[in-house]
Amino acid sequence: MLQNPILPGFNPDPCICRCKEDYYIAVSSFEWFPGVPVYHSRDMKNWKLITHILSDETMTDLRRLPSAKGIWAPCLTFCEEDGLFYLLYSCMNSMNARYFDVDNFLITAPSINGPWSMPIYLHSAGFDPSILHDENGKKWIVSLEWETRDGYHKPGTICAIEYDPIHREVVGYPKRIWNGGTRRGCIEGPHLYQRNGYYYLMCAEGGTGYGHCVTVGRSKSVFGPYESDPCNPILTSTPEFDEMDNDDAMKLNRYNPDSYLQKAGHGSLIETTLGEWYLVHHCGRPFLPELRCTLGRETCMQQMDWTEDGWIRLVGEDSLAKVFICPSRLPEEKRVYDLKHYDFDEDTMPIGFYSPRIDYKTFCSLKNRPGHLRIRGQESLSSLNRVSFIGHKLTSLSVIITTKLDFTPLTYQQYAGLAIYYDNMNYILLRKTFEEKNNTEVLDMIRVENGNRSEQLENSILLKKNRSVYLRLTIDERSTQFSWSLDGLQYLEIGKEYDTSEFSDEYCKFGEFTGTFVGMACIDALYHKAYADFDSFTYQSSEK
Repeated sequence: MLQNPILPGFNPDPCICRCKEDYYIAVSSFEWFPGVPVYHSRDMKNWKLITHILSDETMTDLRRLPSAKGIWAPCLTFCEEDGLFYLLYSCMNSMNARYFDVDNFLITAPSINGPWSMPIYLHSAGFDPSILHDENGKKWIVSLEWETRDGYHKPGTICAIEYDPIHREVVGYPKRIWNGGTRRGCIEGPHLYQRNGYYYLMCAEGGTGYGHCVTVGRSKSVFGPYESDPCNPILTSTPEFDEMDNDDAMKLNRYNPDSYLQKAGHGSLIETTLGEWYLVHHCGRPFLPELRCTLGRETCMQQMDWTEDGWIRLVGEDSLAKVFICPSRLPEEKRVYDLKHYDFDEDTMPIGFYSPRIDYKTFCSLKNRPGHLRIRGQESLSSLNRVSFIGHKLTSLSVIITTKLDFTPLTYQQYAGLAIYYDNMNYILLRKTFEEKNNTEVLDMIRVENGNRSEQLENSILLKKNRSVYLRLTIDERSTQFSWSLDGLQYLEIGKEYDTSEFSDEYCKFGEFTGTFVGMACIDALYHKAYADFDSFTYQSSEK
């Protein structure tokens, strides 16, 4: 059996794509860079992160965007007639006053590894654009049209528009085609498919929280009218309810204790080369009873089948997201699980590291001191502009993260260390810095909790100057504890035990939709010149 989630940790809004015998899943990245991670598989069982599509800062500017803005809901497809991969995505700029100021783009490439074209602007009517390469040769783009007017159905309606690949622009104005298949509201995430003379419109409804679901409608025409699947929603974590005009995405009151996978929704379909059908979607696995999802929204897979009257269904007795499913019959390609130990001996950064809003190549070097990752300090971790933080997605709640730091601060404005980071308003940093009172280096901690900063100096450790130090972060379910060592063998705890659940959408007031990171940081708030050398970074998880 295949166990969900298949992509643990911050991997929301999955879109699955097939090119011959290769399968790809693209996920949202929001304010994190590089953008749009892509996972690859040939057996639909074992997935590996292989590339990031938005890897050039000239293609997208994320600086100064608040948490949870940036790159939303990528749609990845392959058009055999064109011999091209297509990626559509939204760049959310602002959600102030519920206006949702957003730009939608399209890029193409002959290979999943690029080179990718410069972005083609589509429109700004709403978000979550998706493309269908019609059997008749046309191309259709569906997206949510965000409604801002009083007296009209909110938050909006799914709309469709034709895309002209010759002139590389949309044709005319978007036309509204569907209001959804339930009374859950918050319709979004549309994908359009063709089968047996029908256009199938698959959407997410209920908000991307505890009322989330997947619905389907079908029509003989792209522009409708669409007939709603009589069994909508076809996938969910919670029973049916009526809240059409409630656009609160979280909906904590819709938690279903009978479902292990919560927040199931935002689905994308694929047919394998063997004629099997699967659906990828995201979910959340919360701490109870607070309903806090520290790992963010994670990618799952469900086995699907078609009914005789032409509707798509989960294999099983109901529409609840399932933890265990029957895997594809495709020949399995074994994956070797190993300890993630990065010694930084290569010339390029290992895949799977991210920085908020900017390219880490602008402040990192693997060549200045061979065998070390050198990070040049910039602004504080609370900045929305230039932050020198290298993060790894937290994919498990049983993990030990260790790094070795070599850093010589000369002023209190210079510090570096190991952090658990949800967003710029919520993080804990175990740091090495300079203390003027004792004219020496110290280890201490900073906690920023929903924008409130506290320096936890009562546990400060005096260090000899120019001494390397090992820093460790241990996460054991709800417990998050930092420690340090001079020899890498004997570790001493520092600071109190923190509540892991506080790093979550539900607890953090300034961010939403993303997930928790752990990683290395350097700050030089004086000159932006001081640097820290990290000899290694180990991410040791007890979960496969």
